[in-house]
Order: sequence, then structure tokens, then C-alpha cells
Amino acid sequence: MTTLPISKQALERFGPYSFFFGIVLIVVGSAGVILPGLMSVGVEALITWLLLIAGISWAVHTAKYSPGNIMEWLKPALLLVTGAVMLIYPVPGVEGVGMVLAIYLLLDALHSVAKARAIYPERGWGIMAVNSAMSAILAGLFLVGWPQTSLWLVGLYIGISLVFDGWALLFIGWKLRNA
Repeated sequence: MTTLPISKQALERFGPYSFFFGIVLIVVGSAGVILPGLMSVGVEALITWLLLIAGISWAVHTAKYSPGNIMEWLKPALLLVTGAVMLIYPVPGVEGVGMVLAIYLLLDALHSVAKARAIYPERGWGIMAVNSAMSAILAGLFLVGWPQTSLWLVGLYIGISLVFDGWALLFIGWKLRNA
């Protein structure tokens, strides 16, 4: 079996723990594929807490540096309210994350088709066109069943992505160990 040549400089950018983190991502991603609802709620909870922490941090900053400026309080208030709503209502939060992913995938499809058209007939335009089609199909899957499918699609997509990321890191880590 032949493997793709990877330069030593490229391998060194990934660090010595790529193999370990690749395994971790494969395990976590597989759990997301097996239990997509749990992964979806976990992702929603992570986003919720990030919003709440960001809101508190921004509020502390505003209180210290601009306590009298009402416009400066809008951002921390928005972050805190959004985080609180997602904390109180996690299922609609997952549905919102699903819609954001659908919009992202649609924009990715548009970007990829534009990129494919820009480089046509050079090498690589075909894979960009395929990427565009896949992103459009995935977005369509989200939108056709939204909001009901969000609970399992968010977790499934993230799980699949983590598995592929994990295999990529595992391969790079393996190449690092053998280099």
C-alpha cells in the first residue's frame, strides 16, 4: 500500500499528540453517530454556555469601562437573553442550531459552485462542483424536515464530521510516529 508523501514541515505543524486526538475525535464522533440526539443536545448546551459566559464577560467589561452608555449594554444583554432562552428551552435551541447549519450549508454550496466556475476548466473544478452539490443536498435534508429532524441531524452531522477529522489526525499522527 502506498501512502501520500507528506513533508516533514507539514507533519511538524500537527504536533506529537495528533494520533491521540485523532482517536479521541473518532470515539466522540462515533458516539455522536450512534446517539445523535445526545450529541445535538450537547452541542446546544455548549453553545448556550458560551453565550452566557460571553454575555457575563461583556457585561463586566461594560460595567467597568462604559457603565452609563446604554448602547454598550445591548450586546451583553442580547448574549445573556439568547443564552438564557437556549438554557430554558433546549429543544428549540437545537432547532435554531439546525437552521444555522442549513444556512451555512447553503452558503457553502453557493461558494463552492462559484469557486468551481471560477477555476473551470482547470484541475479541481469537478471536486468543487461535487462539494457544492453535497452541501446543497445536506442543506436540503435539514430544510425538508426542519424543525423535527434537527434533533438528530445536528448530532449526526457533527458526529460524522468529527469521525472524518479524527481519521485525518490519526493518519497524520501515524505518519509523525513513523517519520
